[in-house]
Amino acid sequence: MSILHAIVLGIVQGLTEFLPISSSGHLEIVPWLFGWNDYDTVATAKAFDTALHLGTLVAVLVYLRGELSVYVRQGAQVIFNRRQPASIVGRQAWFLVASAIPAGVVGIIFEDAITERLGTPNLIAISLIAFGLLLVWADRRASAMQNSQDTDQLKLRDALIIGAAQVLALNPGTSRSGITITAARLSGFSRDAAARLSFLMSVPIIGGAVIFKLVQLVRDGIPEGLLVPMLVGIIAAGLSGWLAMWSMIRLVRTKSFTPYVLYRVAFGAAILIIVANNWR
Repeated sequence: MSILHAIVLGIVQGLTEFLPISSSGHLEIVPWLFGWNDYDTVATAKAFDTALHLGTLVAVLVYLRGELSVYVRQGAQVIFNRRQPASIVGRQAWFLVASAIPAGVVGIIFEDAITERLGTPNLIAISLIAFGLLLVWADRRASAMQNSQDTDQLKLRDALIIGAAQVLALNPGTSRSGITITAARLSGFSRDAAARLSFLMSVPIIGGAVIFKLVQLVRDGIPEGLLVPMLVGIIAAGLSGWLAMWSMIRLVRTKSFTPYVLYRVAFGAAILIIVANNWR
């Protein structure tokens, strides 16, 4: 893999992991559009994917370090200090962990089927458009209902509903951040809170995936010649991921998710046109 490709894919991963526009969909489409064939083996693809997700995990840990430190401390007290009643934040920390279980279980069980049957350009394009329209509908409906709950009002029911929605994000083109924001808005949370919940819920799901993939990587070893591209990908994904979170929070505080939906629809339509005309 060339360093240029590693940088481009790292930036794509970082920006699209946290913006509601689908990271897995873009990581399939970008190489397809440019005719890149960087993955000569399945092991190479999995190793580089691990690096990209490690980069985004570092980004969200840095961006949310203040909130996460509180959740970790309070969550640990729920287990190690049972003499005192669990704090609200302590319980919510475990709600966030619970939100990762549905997608984690389904992802592990159906990993091969998802890889083999999903991720075609047509399916990605349709998913970009359909779930983008679902996002803007949910956002407008929530605004009409004046949904304004903050993250500190998260309940176990909310976490499980939003977590279950993450299962749909196993389909490239859906977008994990997009579907969690959609579910959060429909569950009564404000735009800002929905975005932050999406970031917070990315920690256990991405963290679990990274640990699972790192175990496999340690067992199988890093493919020859991939170490430097992996390091470059980690850095590119980390920096762009932090920028994506910062920019989205600033945008949704004053505007809506509509710009992202317009992008999804336009990009999805462009993919369908390219496929229909056999341009790729």
